[in-house]
Amino acid sequence: MREQVIVRVGAKVLVPFIILFGLYVHFHGDYSPGGGFQAGVILAAAFVLYGLVYGLDAVQRVLPPAFVQACAALGVMVFAGVGVLTMFLGGNFLGYGVLAHDPEHGQHYGIIGVEAGVVITVFGVMVSIFYLFAGRGRRSG
Repeated sequence: MREQVIVRVGAKVLVPFIILFGLYVHFHGDYSPGGGFQAGVILAAAFVLYGLVYGLDAVQRVLPPAFVQACAALGVMVFAGVGVLTMFLGGNFLGYGVLAHDPEHGQHYGIIGVEAGVVITVFGVMVSIFYLFAGRGRRSG
């Protein structure tokens, strides 16, 4: 892709907008269709595009594989942590009503926490899958 100037410049211009759209889908997911899974895939797609245009080594300098794998695990811990927190506060697992003085506010906080866990996990898993497929055949032995 070194000679494809239009593709390289186009990717550099599009990646920030794709990330912004992914964040929009995530934060607007409480009120409309969308949320954690869709936002995680959109955010991962931005880095997949970057990797396809600039190469696997370039994207791994931006997002090291250890960081991506940590995201996959951290998201699961955030999701489960919200559920465990609701149990410690006297409710059921993922019974969000106990997270605030008003059950309606607790629902909102709980959904934000769970969706944050989902977006982090989906992002980490999708980018990890890309790394595995893009890197296959590169290592000997």
